[in-house]
Amino acid sequence: MLDFLREEHVNEQIIKQIESFRRKYPSGQAGTGSRPRYMYYGREVWEQAAEALLCGENLLLAGSKATGKNVLAENLAALFGRPSYNVSFHINMDASFMIGTDTFRDGQVVFRPGPVYQCASLGGFCILDEINMARNEALAVLHSVLDFRRIISVPGYDTLSVHPAARFIATMNYGYAGTRELNEALASRFMIIQMPEITQENLEKLLRREFPDMKKDFVKQFAALFMDIEKKCRGGELTPRVLDLRGLLDALRLMHSGLSPLPALDMGITNKTFDSYEQSLVKDIIASRISGKTESRSIFI
Repeated sequence: MLDFLREEHVNEQIIKQIESFRRKYPSGQAGTGSRPRYMYYGREVWEQAAEALLCGENLLLAGSKATGKNVLAENLAALFGRPSYNVSFHINMDASFMIGTDTFRDGQVVFRPGPVYQCASLGGFCILDEINMARNEALAVLHSVLDFRRIISVPGYDTLSVHPAARFIATMNYGYAGTRELNEALASRFMIIQMPEITQENLEKLLRREFPDMKKDFVKQFAALFMDIEKKCRGGELTPRVLDLRGLLDALRLMHSGLSPLPALDMGITNKTFDSYEQSLVKDIIASRISGKTESRSIFI
């Protein structure tokens, strides 16, 4: 990860501070985290996020679809060498899931810690995914965890002081159904980064990393295809349903396995919308970049 930051020309002083952090808090048990599947590209965002975490702050990554919020969150946990814990919010989420609840074990009632409690006790990075989908009443339990107190009170048990290496990284997207305004008291406990849309240059870097055997011309074509769709979404001609970077990568993996490009792109992008008119628009965009005669074997070396 540190070598990757150097490739991205991240400030060397920040990299040295991260190395110092990792020496101060050596990696312990590997929680639910693992090596990131994808890498985030964007030097300025890397520097902002890393500096905030080094200063002991918690992060809120806000942005539209396909801006890499979750990818960056997972990358940061791996970069700092901490176990990661994920909380995916929904409207019925309650405090007991996050902090913990009673359970039976060996014939007696014991406390079963939730992901926020585990993160706080072990010094992990907790990823609070789509935080603005949860009720404000449920999120209120995080106030003392995220502010200067850094404690978790568990009624009937004890009060836990948050490990000094623990950090909380939240993500939010106002475009999804079920989202709501974030409580001001909670928002004030985060440093907030407005995640920028991926540039064509960075998308090409991602494609080259994921598919090192893809021919250069096709790297540019598929990156340009995604940028075309993004432009149409930004202009209101298409809904964000079809702006799916994961879908593009999955389609390319199907092509790598031998499936023809157009059916693969239909599965990964076009069929993400169920409106026939919108599907026809997406097909036209694809046809302008990828010929119907293109075979999957011609895309890769």
